[in-house]
Amino acid sequence: MTSISEAQTLRRRAEAGNWGVDIRSDANVQIEPRDRDGIDIALESRVEAYYGESILAQAEQALEQLQVRRAGVAIHDEGALPFVIAARIEAAVKRAGLGDGHRALPERVAIPGASARDRVRRSRLYLPGNEPKYFVNAALRKPDAIILDLEDSVHPAEKDAARLLVRNALRAVDFGDCERMVRINQLPLGLVDLEEIVPELPNLVLLPKAERPEQVLQVIDQIHDVKKAHGINREIWLMPILESALGIENAYAIAAASPEIVALTIGLEDYTADLSVAKTASGAESLYARQRLVNAAHAAGVQAIDSVYGDVGDLEGLKEWSLKSRAMGFEGMGCIHPLQIAVIHEAFAPTAGEIEKALKIVAAFDEAQQKGLGVVSLGSKMIDAPVVQRALKLVDRAKAMGILP
Repeated sequence: MTSISEAQTLRRRAEAGNWGVDIRSDANVQIEPRDRDGIDIALESRVEAYYGESILAQAEQALEQLQVRRAGVAIHDEGALPFVIAARIEAAVKRAGLGDGHRALPERVAIPGASARDRVRRSRLYLPGNEPKYFVNAALRKPDAIILDLEDSVHPAEKDAARLLVRNALRAVDFGDCERMVRINQLPLGLVDLEEIVPELPNLVLLPKAERPEQVLQVIDQIHDVKKAHGINREIWLMPILESALGIENAYAIAAASPEIVALTIGLEDYTADLSVAKTASGAESLYARQRLVNAAHAAGVQAIDSVYGDVGDLEGLKEWSLKSRAMGFEGMGCIHPLQIAVIHEAFAPTAGEIEKALKIVAAFDEAQQKGLGVVSLGSKMIDAPVVQRALKLVDRAKAMGILP
């Protein structure tokens, strides 16, 4: 049992969120527990003249949800949306030792259905999980997916606040047709992330620093437990990220660990650091790892997804890398800036010439089938079965991308 003095120590002045001249779409919330009944809220906001009353009303609602009834609260608002304010209030409350496990959940938007395991994943746009300014307009450039990142882009001291912000974003932000992904932290912290994230129905979870199939199964077991606790009956896919020499050597075992794995990807910054070599523009130092990942992914029947291209200003370099990546057997890659999306989409799309040739091969195959012929010919060339299969896959991919009807 906690003594009165221990309880007073646990309950302390705390804050969460950011404010200042260079901050936008965020809020800083400071809370100080008090012994007397009542809530006092002080508000400073760039938009106070227009939204001051609604911000105060929302703050009162969030504190009621959290069952906080004795506190002084100061809010410095920099144009934050309601789901951000709710997350910042909840983080501050929990840091102050209040709240007793309750949540401040914003109103839920219509959640899209589960995504197909083989859907097109050419581009995945990373969004730092503790910077809400990037969330609302993330779908404008139409990436195939957005990744709300809880790992590398979040300072260790802000993991708790980012987790709540990402949870609320999944609940309250319309990301359009983008597949909704979350990169959790390395285990075991990633298991804590799943407790908040899974109930808000992301389409896919990325597991960083995957090195053994046992780690994958641990994450899948946790996802199942949270889904069961919340009565959820829909697929949440998994994409392990291989970022070490050991992970690359175990690529097939990881990819084949569960039918809920739909793709395998690589993190080149951590991989090259593990090898103690410099990451270069040519990628020669990681060629073996990328080839091994592609082979393992295809052997396991999942998608092979390349790493990000780190030089945002070099779009020509990105184009060259993307074309080589596709030629190796990758089906997409990550993005760290919206300007990279269009370049990647063009590079991973079949060209007009490739589509025309594939359609001719498919037509010749269909004609041979109708005539009962076992041999397919196109002009003076005989077409082998593997060539037909490759053409069929290319046509299906062009249809999935909307290039063909």
